[in-house]
Amino acid sequence: MAGSGCRDRSGSSLWGALAALAVSLLLPGLAQPHDIARRPPWDLKIDQALLQIHNELLNENFTVFWLSDYCYQCAYQELVSLSINRALEESSIAAVAVDTQHAITLVVNSTAESKELCGIHYHFGEFGNYSLLVRSFHNNTQKISCTIVINQDPVNSYIPIFFAFLIYLGIFSILTLGQFCMNIEPIRNWLYKKMNPRETDRLINSELGSPSRTDSINGDLPAGIWNTPSSLQRLRSLDTFRGLALIIMVFVNYGGGKYWFFKHQSWNGLTVADLVFPWFVFIMGTSISLSLSSLLRRGCSKWLLLGKVLWRSLLLFLIGVIIVNPNYCTGPLSWDNLRIPGVLQRLGCTYLVVALLELLFAEPLPENSTLEAPYSAVQDILPYWPQWIFIMALEALWLCLTFLLNVPACPRGYLGAGGIGDLGKYPNCTGGAAAYIDHFLLGEKHIYQHPSSNVLYLTTTAFDPEGILGTINSVVMAFLGVQAGKIFLFYKDQHRQIMFRFCIWSVVTGVISIVLTKCTKDQGFIPVNKNLWSISYVTTLSCFAFMLLLLIYYLVDVKRMWSGAPFFYPGMNSILVYVGHEIFENYFPFKWKMQNTQSHSEHLTQNLIATSVWVIISYILYRKRIFWKI
Repeated sequence: MAGSGCRDRSGSSLWGALAALAVSLLLPGLAQPHDIARRPPWDLKIDQALLQIHNELLNENFTVFWLSDYCYQCAYQELVSLSINRALEESSIAAVAVDTQHAITLVVNSTAESKELCGIHYHFGEFGNYSLLVRSFHNNTQKISCTIVINQDPVNSYIPIFFAFLIYLGIFSILTLGQFCMNIEPIRNWLYKKMNPRETDRLINSELGSPSRTDSINGDLPAGIWNTPSSLQRLRSLDTFRGLALIIMVFVNYGGGKYWFFKHQSWNGLTVADLVFPWFVFIMGTSISLSLSSLLRRGCSKWLLLGKVLWRSLLLFLIGVIIVNPNYCTGPLSWDNLRIPGVLQRLGCTYLVVALLELLFAEPLPENSTLEAPYSAVQDILPYWPQWIFIMALEALWLCLTFLLNVPACPRGYLGAGGIGDLGKYPNCTGGAAAYIDHFLLGEKHIYQHPSSNVLYLTTTAFDPEGILGTINSVVMAFLGVQAGKIFLFYKDQHRQIMFRFCIWSVVTGVISIVLTKCTKDQGFIPVNKNLWSISYVTTLSCFAFMLLLLIYYLVDVKRMWSGAPFFYPGMNSILVYVGHEIFENYFPFKWKMQNTQSHSEHLTQNLIATSVWVIISYILYRKRIFWKI
């Protein structure tokens, strides 16, 4: 998801000093990735190393080119050129910064003859100091060797994650121990005497323990995407799933400690950041199915529900355009630079289509409804064949537009990143038909200006990962979530049947992904691509979603081994947490001035604290029974 933070409200340097002290205490020795004694001639940035290139060929000038392993079919990029000093007959040296996120290939080409002299494949370590020695092989001027020498060892940038894991594991263990003690009768009775009885009862019977799945209904507003605080036979696992996706989303939006795997993939493939938005869409579909079925069963008018659906969709869209808009970064918000697509905008459009589809074809399902035996295996699918036809038609539309639309100056059916990809043949074709439709219908200035592809593929054209064409597959993702909701409805309290159905759907969507991708990142028929929301991306993330929901459902609602905390609380107030984390992103305590901006430790500490604060806020709001719904 595109970031939206622009305004600097990061707090005073005092808070930065205190934060740096906390980092040094919690993550000892890791607050500074490279101290003064180790500091290279210039300050390296995160995910960089220093490479000193030595030209020991006294009769040859050469140019060094580089290529990242993650840049598919990319053209080599010039790194540096070295000339010899014939007068002094000594080697020349150049120092450059190189990327450490992925392994890279270095190729040394002769400047005069444009031929390759040597090459080497290497994965540099963060803040390391290396030398590339280019020399003749055993005094044979016809054979050139490239050798990497480590001058100074890199730092282990993953140690802060390990320490953070231990800290959170300790906090979780303490809370679990406290909950266990609360279940011991003598301790509970002692607390009852020492504390206010009413407050103690509320604490002992709070949602931190094993919850009741049946609550009363407040109001007639359908739960939809943002569930009301209570609903008929509310499944705690749904809010836990939603909260898990939301908290990871908040963490990666805040920066994810500046680790590459907590950022969105440049083009094809998946990182942690690419998982959460589809899961949020998936669980939205599940909530739509359950809430609308409940309201229809209670006799609510479809016309009344239609009005609620239209209003909610409009609110989501307007909040995304007016409040959560990353084009604030280009100056005061105006029509000239207003970004029209976005996360909430896509959620609003997806919610509208899927909810209307449910209202149009779904019928209220009685509490104890079951079909005849011959149809029991497909009782959650067969009655909704018109919906499936509509979804298949939508997917056919996506395929036709993606692979058959004639995009000027681009090959038909192009799914590449453009830029330096495909050897630089199609630099302005980023996203193919998806980008063309957005540019044609919305205009270049009204879509996202800084896509993830511009870092690795050096693209220069605007591309919106929440664009129009991808919204079609977002609807498909939500509809698969609707299918999960129908499984809950048709197999109510039949835990084995529910989990079996989830497993079947996970296998089916997984097999589709295997066929479409050929089990490769870049060479399948349709690669997994978050920017395009390709159909393989949808089936892959649906496969993961069904399995994750199965696991959470088993632990939370079946065995009740886990209350869903802490993810349950933000899951109950998801719209507040999402909008709030975007608006207050640059305000203390969510952000402060760092002592060292090139430290994973400080970034990770800041991002984890900011995310944890939202969990605490959502917990307090839950205990106060305050829920923000639209």
